[in-house]
Amino acid sequence: MKTFRIFVVFTILALAFAGCKAQVEVPTGDVTIQLWTQEGESDNAYQYVVSLTDAFTALYPNITFEVVQKDTETLREDFQTASLAGAAPDLLWTVSDHAGPFTTAGLIQPVDEYFDMDLYVPSVVMNDSTWAVPISSGNHLMLIYNKDLVAEAPADTDELIAKAEELTQGDTYGLVYNATEPFWLVPWLGGFGGSVFAEDGVTPTLNTDTMVNTLQFLYDLKFTYQVTPESIDYDTADTLFKEGKAAMIINGDWSLGAYKELFGDKLGVAPLPKVTATGIYPAAYTSGKYFMLPKDLAGDKLDAAIKFIEFATNEENQLNQLSTLSRLPGLKSVLSNEAITSDPILAGSALAMSYGTPMPTVTEMRCSWDAMKPEMNLVLAGSETPADAAAAMQAATEACILQLE
Repeated sequence: MKTFRIFVVFTILALAFAGCKAQVEVPTGDVTIQLWTQEGESDNAYQYVVSLTDAFTALYPNITFEVVQKDTETLREDFQTASLAGAAPDLLWTVSDHAGPFTTAGLIQPVDEYFDMDLYVPSVVMNDSTWAVPISSGNHLMLIYNKDLVAEAPADTDELIAKAEELTQGDTYGLVYNATEPFWLVPWLGGFGGSVFAEDGVTPTLNTDTMVNTLQFLYDLKFTYQVTPESIDYDTADTLFKEGKAAMIINGDWSLGAYKELFGDKLGVAPLPKVTATGIYPAAYTSGKYFMLPKDLAGDKLDAAIKFIEFATNEENQLNQLSTLSRLPGLKSVLSNEAITSDPILAGSALAMSYGTPMPTVTEMRCSWDAMKPEMNLVLAGSETPADAAAAMQAATEACILQLE
């Protein structure tokens, strides 16, 4: 009996230690971490990154940071080049869709060994490993509206169109969005019952009735109902909304901080209205911002990076991020915090995110983006039919994927 009890004790201890992650201590020697981020230098997000590194250095003066800002595509290209040259930075703060090309090229390392990923919202999982630690969740599109012009968010696309028609007068528009990028197309594709890929997650499904219906819907917003501007990109849509010349905008959670500061309690946030024809809510891609560790990072620099990630994603700093940037947290426990549930803007953003779907991180996604963009633009220029555009998207994506093999 005594032997059995000892066996049980050792078994419990073994299981307990099996569930623990590698214990990392803060290095005592001088360490400089080069952190690359794609957070823009001109907005609060970049300043927030710097504030975190400064706060960490205040706690541990022997650990300093060099924060380097790069735009999203430049960071991807430069990290690949630097890694191949043996000159990679020590830490990345970037978007989830970088994980696909980085893992395929063997440029980053899994994080499961260092962090309890059950504490975080779903992250980037490929080949049974987790490749990034969430800093924020969301990065999703939603309907944002000016309550001075729209008292209540439309429930479906019929209501959306009716309200937008009513409010489109002169140089004021009922609805604006970035009509140049397919990131703004994908949610409606989900609302019409479609998806970019088949269930295997890599086979493109763009030449479908659902894509044709999606493109026709966007075409009708511009040409049939005339509720969107003749030509509109991200900056134009953002400016029109900020100036009160657009009643509603489809934009992402990254914009909420600036809009909240400008509009205060006149800002409304809601999920994209469900598609009347299908009864389905649009499925915006969700992701967020993530920490990624370069493949060859080791020793004191790895330990320092791990401790900084723990610091940046602890509950206090996740709440600070929430109040500073209005971004939903990467730490699960904060999602149920009263700071979110009692705030109509953040609660609206969280509800919008609940209808979303994780953005694929496979390399085939880049092929799909590159194929969808020009065809979407041709449809919205009135130069191509939705059916021809859908067929061209499929053909271009398949040709691109063949080049990956």
